Amino acid sequence: MTTPTSTPTTPEVADTPAATLAPELVDVVANLRPTVRSGAFVVVSLPGRSDVPVEAVIHEDDGVTHIVARDVAKAEGWDHDFVAGWITLGVETDLALVGLTAVVATALAEHGISCNVLAGHRHDHLLVPLDRLDDALLVLDRLSRDARTALARRDD
Repeated sequence: MTTPTSTPTTPEVADTPAATLAPELVDVVANLRPTVRSGAFVVVSLPGRSDVPVEAVIHEDDGVTHIVARDVAKAEGWDHDFVAGWITLGVETDLALVGLTAVVATALAEHGISCNVLAGHRHDHLLVPLDRLDDALLVLDRLSRDARTALARRDD
């Protein structure tokens, strides 16, 4: 992991949503444990194509969206404009949990980091701009730390 070009400014605990979240959501946010999937990823739309090595597939009415390694896209000559780093949230989540995507996306957005979320059966996955990957990790680590602080205060 490289050192971020700019350290995102992070709000104080009292200013974070963790202090006001539902207890079950605070528990999840406190245990995000973000990890990085090695590589760079791109999003391409291919009409019905399914014979490529893919990381994720979304079937849409007007084609099939594939998330593929950037090297695959280059080798195939596929145009792409968004190069992403892939973060997996290590905490196991319930697909019915309300608010996690909003909390994570809001924290990243407050630092000018776009976030595209893929929900897996047990984990959420975030595609963030590759050049902001380290900044995104810092924001997520701070968000999780703030939630742990909120938990400790709640337990006092």
